[in-house]
Amino acid sequence: CSWPRPARSATATSSERLRPDSGAAQAMPAMSEPALCIGLMSGTSLDGADGVLARFAPDGRMQVLGHAFSPFPEALRAELLALNRSGANELHRSALAANALVAVYADVVAQLLAGSGLQPQDILAIGAHGQTVRHQPQLHDGTGYTLQLNQPALLAERTGIDVVADFRSRDVAAGGQGAPLVPAFHQGVFGVPGQTVAVLNLGGIANLSVLGADGSVRGWDCGPANALIDHWCQQHTGQPYDRGGSWAASGRVLAPLLARLLEEPFLALPPPKSTGRDLFHPEWLRQRLAGHEGAAPADVQATLTAFTAEACVADVRRHALQGTVPAQRLIVCGGGALNGHLMGLLQAGLPTLQVVGSDQVGLPPLQVEAAAFAWLALQCVRRQTASLPSVTGAQGARVLGAIYPR
Repeated sequence: CSWPRPARSATATSSERLRPDSGAAQAMPAMSEPALCIGLMSGTSLDGADGVLARFAPDGRMQVLGHAFSPFPEALRAELLALNRSGANELHRSALAANALVAVYADVVAQLLAGSGLQPQDILAIGAHGQTVRHQPQLHDGTGYTLQLNQPALLAERTGIDVVADFRSRDVAAGGQGAPLVPAFHQGVFGVPGQTVAVLNLGGIANLSVLGADGSVRGWDCGPANALIDHWCQQHTGQPYDRGGSWAASGRVLAPLLARLLEEPFLALPPPKSTGRDLFHPEWLRQRLAGHEGAAPADVQATLTAFTAEACVADVRRHALQGTVPAQRLIVCGGGALNGHLMGLLQAGLPTLQVVGSDQVGLPPLQVEAAAFAWLALQCVRRQTASLPSVTGAQGARVLGAIYPR
């Protein structure tokens, strides 16, 4: 994670009003009264869990009432990272890791309730994404799978709130990638009628949403965002992330290494596509560092940061700056939005665009994905579709998630 975080935080201060209404998904029937949902997200950065308490008005508008974060204990972080690769006794270890993950999730929920003065019975549902440890859609038998460690029944037991989980597998069953799931939410939050808007989420993996001026929505994973940057920083400095990108900024980009990184075939694949630590893991990096063993660690960090920027810039140029109404703004969310050096590289690579953090247009970068899963939980409870075939390649829009009653 490439940003400073407090060890614990609980807020109920956001009052930005937004409209998450996915135009390509099934229209929502009117609600007679507001609904309160909590969204939980722990991504490929593996730093911890973010939670958002959101109020959805009858007209579909959303108000964020609170945000909380709870870090992963180091032992849990190490185990989740290890479980991204095959290993001994992994079924047993995965089950225990899921229980430990839920303890972090429950802590975030407790912070949100305490900060808002609400009771469990006031919350319609929790959307809990879980921790992705394998993502291999459309592979092996043609359907493939995506696997998120979670124990939603335990979370429902701990919190006394209905839990919605397993958001990706229905889309995979329908022939889709199961990811990314946030473009429909991005459309409602950041879309502007008659304008093309690009939204870039920089978590462990980078994913881009292109919200067309004609109402179309596309989205896909571009490549790594913080996953490799954070790994290298932890390995060589003992710090979990490069604060503000200052270490990368102190180095110089190694052009031959950057060119080798950019040869990764995934980057040239057309959408729909998605990826994760199944591909961009430490061994992938080690293989590409062959011949650069004597490089200064700061120079490698500079090159990895440039790699993230170049992969994202290339996709924005290919897909958001073409057509009759090219994008004029790139909205960046996720932890990478707080990496000033990375943001500078994006702006330098896209001089015709205004590159801004999502906080400048209404929703702080660390709240966007958690808010999306609050919305996804609401969609599931109301039996409304939330996936976009134009994004995932599925046979059609589907209701996403499974409900675990309190």
